[in-house]
Amino acid sequence: MNTTASSPTILPGATLGVLGGGQLGRMFVHAAQSLGYATAVLDPDAASPAGLVAHQHIHADYLDDRGLAQLALVSAAITTEFENVPARALQALAAHRLVAPGAAAVAICQDRADEKAHFQRCGVPCAPHALIETADDLSLVNEGLLPGILKTRRLGYDGKGQQRVSTRAELAAAWDALQRVPCVLEQMLPLAYEVSVIVARNAAGAVVHFPLQQNLHRDGILAVTTVPAPDVTPALQDEACAAAEAIAASLGYVGVLCVEFFVLTDGTLVANEMAPRPHNSGHYTIDACDVSQFELQVRAMTGLPLVPPRLHSPAVMLNLLGDLWFDAAGRERPPSWDRVLALPGAHLHLYGKASARPGRKMGHLTFTGPTPAAARNVALQAAGLLGLAAF
Repeated sequence: MNTTASSPTILPGATLGVLGGGQLGRMFVHAAQSLGYATAVLDPDAASPAGLVAHQHIHADYLDDRGLAQLALVSAAITTEFENVPARALQALAAHRLVAPGAAAVAICQDRADEKAHFQRCGVPCAPHALIETADDLSLVNEGLLPGILKTRRLGYDGKGQQRVSTRAELAAAWDALQRVPCVLEQMLPLAYEVSVIVARNAAGAVVHFPLQQNLHRDGILAVTTVPAPDVTPALQDEACAAAEAIAASLGYVGVLCVEFFVLTDGTLVANEMAPRPHNSGHYTIDACDVSQFELQVRAMTGLPLVPPRLHSPAVMLNLLGDLWFDAAGRERPPSWDRVLALPGAHLHLYGKASARPGRKMGHLTFTGPTPAAARNVALQAAGLLGLAAF
């Protein structure tokens, strides 16, 4: 079913479906339930975080025909919580129910080469790059792209599927290490900092956005998000928001879309990648905004009004990885949540995952305060208590 301006509003009381049972699905389910919707989650993990809190958990693979048919039967509309859901699953569901975002938009986000081509079609700059699919492509790489980052075209996230390379020899070795799958080589740029913007768009073309978020990554994984973005000018914020809205419009996008940008040392804004779903850098919106990114996801897919979100408190968000559950000797023990929650403005969100392991996203902490400096100072105290690096 195509999403169009004539799509009917789906009112609370209906059931909303989501493909994927991770933490993003869990927070979507919470937002939908708070608005009065029932929820259904399809996920192959019997103990998935979203499945544990949904009204219905369809325990099936994403390409299981019976599972997809059941999700379509019980849901008035369906969304996805991660971009690597098979496009065929979305297409199958769209034959029967409103699916937002649609398979075509998600497919572009699944492929780094298609994603960069789409940025360029929208007039949004991205890093100089080359596609590598064959040994001939490797030999023809322009020397100006080195040093660079070799990334797999598909299935890369949180720093996975990418390697830094400085020479042709390193490039060839990296491609071998990545099993010679189709890749994109991106030129390394003089990076000042990273930002992201989250927009929500409905079938009628209405669009709203959150403030620009400034992000710090460690080992390819988001570590800290700060809002308001301390280094961003009003002109840069306007440029990033306009670019993200143009990208969403060109996709005919329905739902929540995050676009990540590099800000170079000369102030140039360069698109990095996009995610067709709520984003880790937007988790602070649950506690610091009057409408969260997950509520906007619900509103966009159901046709409820998209109200412009308001940041009511400056915020700093810390990602909580499974490393925090282990001491220096490798023994598992819970972090000192009692000491962290004694800090003013602390909001702890744990995702209900059964086991911790290094690098696994287990939750996040958001600190709100009366001023940006106050929120940052308390977040730094929490980082010290947890053994996280200062920022």
